[in-house]
Amino acid sequence: MQVVQVYPMENYDVAVYFADGNIKKYNVSHLVGKGVFSVLEDVNFYKENCTVLNGTLAWTLDGTYDPYNCLDIDPVMIYQNGLAIPDPLKELA
Repeated sequence: MQVVQVYPMENYDVAVYFADGNIKKYNVSHLVGKGVFSVLEDVNFYKENCTVLNGTLAWTLDGTYDPYNCLDIDPVMIYQNGLAIPDPLKELA
């Protein structure tokens, strides 16, 4: 499972695009405020630092996009637990 693109949405939902063409909506609200994920309480941080690092959904912690200085989520967990959705970016076009 490799993530190729992410799109942060409202309510801590993230559209996660996989290399196989699947798009999953994954909600990260269960992580917000817990341990290292407490930084996601800042909605601007959540949206502005959401990216792809290490082949999965991640947040750069210092803006350098260093794969060792980020928060990331196991892509298999996202793939298995995410909800299959149509491409939300097509709706914006």
